[in-house]
Amino acid sequence: MDIEAFLDRMPFTELLGIEVTEVGDGYAEGRVEMREELAWDAEGTTAHGGLTFTLADTVGGAALLSQVEQPVPTVDMRIDYLEAGTGDLSAEADVVRLGSDTAVVEVSVFNGGAHVADARGVYKTG
Repeated sequence: MDIEAFLDRMPFTELLGIEVTEVGDGYAEGRVEMREELAWDAEGTTAHGGLTFTLADTVGGAALLSQVEQPVPTVDMRIDYLEAGTGDLSAEADVVRLGSDTAVVEVSVFNGGAHVADARGVYKTG
């Protein structure tokens, strides 16, 4: 499976401007540039929680794709928002368990040097 091509064909992440920048061996990184229309506040400076969540889910899925090379639907995802994201966001994901039916991926989201969210996703693998 061509992971880059698969990720490039996701209309929702394209709409949001989410870019997966590195993928390999159960690890992925990605980013999204903050834009006024992605904000929850009237000033357009603070990322909507849904943007943070979607970045985490996308980068988490990409990390898993590097190991199973097939589409991996999200079964469940939990996110803890630690701080407001007030600019461009980046994420790093690691596969922590790869099973025949499901996998678990941990994702950290950052805004510059600030750690803004932690997520744990469960994805279908079989």
